[in-house]
Amino acid sequence: MPMPTTDRCETATYCATLVDEWARAGVTDAVVAPGSRSTPLVLALAASPLLRTHVVLDERSAGFVGLGLGLAQGRPAVVVTTSGTAAAELHAAVIEAHQSAVPLLVCTADRPPELQQVGAPQTIDQNRLYGSAVRFFADPGPPVADRAGDWRSVASRAVLECLGPVPGPVHLNLPFREPLVGRPGSLPPGRPAGGPWHHRLNGLRRLDPGEVSELVGTWSGRRGLFVAGRGVDDPRALEALADRLGWPILAEPRSGCDGRHRTVVARADGMLRDAAVANTLIPEVVVGVGEPPASKVLDQWLASLDAVHVAVDPAGRVLDPGHRVGLFLQVDMAALCEQLVGPERREAPVPRLDPAPRRWLGAWRAADDSAEAALEDALLDRPEASEPATARALLRAARPGDAVVASSSMPVRDLEWYGPRRADVAVLANRGANGIDGVVSTALGVALGGPATWLLIGDLALLHDANGLLGCHERPLRLRLVVADNGGGGIFSFLPQAQALPGDDFERFFGTPQAVDVAALLALHGIPATEATTAAEVDQGLADLAGSTQPVSALVVRTERAANVTEHERLNAAMAAAAHRALDDGAGGLASGSW
Repeated sequence: MPMPTTDRCETATYCATLVDEWARAGVTDAVVAPGSRSTPLVLALAASPLLRTHVVLDERSAGFVGLGLGLAQGRPAVVVTTSGTAAAELHAAVIEAHQSAVPLLVCTADRPPELQQVGAPQTIDQNRLYGSAVRFFADPGPPVADRAGDWRSVASRAVLECLGPVPGPVHLNLPFREPLVGRPGSLPPGRPAGGPWHHRLNGLRRLDPGEVSELVGTWSGRRGLFVAGRGVDDPRALEALADRLGWPILAEPRSGCDGRHRTVVARADGMLRDAAVANTLIPEVVVGVGEPPASKVLDQWLASLDAVHVAVDPAGRVLDPGHRVGLFLQVDMAALCEQLVGPERREAPVPRLDPAPRRWLGAWRAADDSAEAALEDALLDRPEASEPATARALLRAARPGDAVVASSSMPVRDLEWYGPRRADVAVLANRGANGIDGVVSTALGVALGGPATWLLIGDLALLHDANGLLGCHERPLRLRLVVADNGGGGIFSFLPQAQALPGDDFERFFGTPQAVDVAALLALHGIPATEATTAAEVDQGLADLAGSTQPVSALVVRTERAANVTEHERLNAAMAAAAHRALDDGAGGLASGSW
């Protein structure tokens, strides 16, 4: 885009410098919500051949598009808004980025100091607008030429803070004086060879021999297990360590673990609903890797254990909502595996790391295999479309390299409880704050980040972020929407409110029924949608979506909330009973209760 032919100005030069430095730091994408005060930065982004600029009309949606780009790419996208309430609209996305440790660079344009607190239009107090939810905040003031030597540092520092040690959001508040349109002059020089102004080596501390010995002493020969969620930096290394220890990995889909590996257990939620199974498969050591899964059944079982609890997170986050963890390890999984079982440990004077009793992993494997077979059989018995079957079929329909974004509430749980574990598909969700905010826009951002993307979402979450659909069919992407339409808030039917309240009150305040024609809404946005009410129609619809050449296409699966609760109970009971039988029949030699 050619720059307007007006006089050169400091503001234009300043903004061009910021953009150039962001590109040097590895930023590739910017999301712009239209506005006036942000004009200098928008024009600088538009003029750069190194950044892709995506225009999103709604600021709230723009924030989540930026979040999705960060989820997909692991580097921050720049999100730009004008001043005033436009900046406040980003707060939900900033909170989610903070809670989920996703890099996000928020740039809010602002009025200069002389227009603050004098009744100037579109002016609010934007100083530290997002409070403690950002890793770093700066307001460098209106650009002036005698501070040009600082400009690159401001831009580079912002990216640096986005990336860690714990990734997350950064807020730059940028006051601009008029004129807002101008041509940049010569930029202050950058580092040689196009490098960023600042550079940080986020090297992880390796365990010393004494610490390795402590772990070996605690883990060797013990019955242990790993609980893996999002944040497993090297799933293959985790699988190798679990294999050496003879420990199961209770893995949720976001972990990246491979369901074909002998240590990976996918049906823990269903299995542990049987008291005999839960009271038989008792570990002595529990190691959480990354974020905890969504399953309340699993969490409550872990809370009941008299076990040693350890948490591993390469970013050093304290992920311990149950207040059980006694040891936090800030190491990456590859380094931990190497130090415990690799060639390096044989050179150090540390004790031998022995595996758990052979029957331990065998029992978990037998119970999980039996639960999986029972789930498959139970699903074959039901010809109607269901939300668990749809989630399972979607993960099977996704192609290698695809991404799957799951809405919070039931979709992410259905994928966790019933879906396969695929190492070749990235499963993502906004589970930092666990809200339904901006789910469509997050998926849009993931798709703009590169991979073909599937979105599994409920009807209320879709309506909550319907502005994310604006113009998305005109963008260069591949996005597949699968909408479970049960006419309201399905997850509340599983909660005590459903039994404790009169039916009318429950429906009004929690079921929140809605009668929007979802397929018609999608068509209004130029998105072709088919509808399904049977399992066969779901399978065909998913196959059609996988092969579609449209930028955006959709499948709307019609379900019913009460029937959905019953179906979950039926499937969970089938898995629990199968796991019980597997152990009761002596799988893994447990008939006597000995290891």
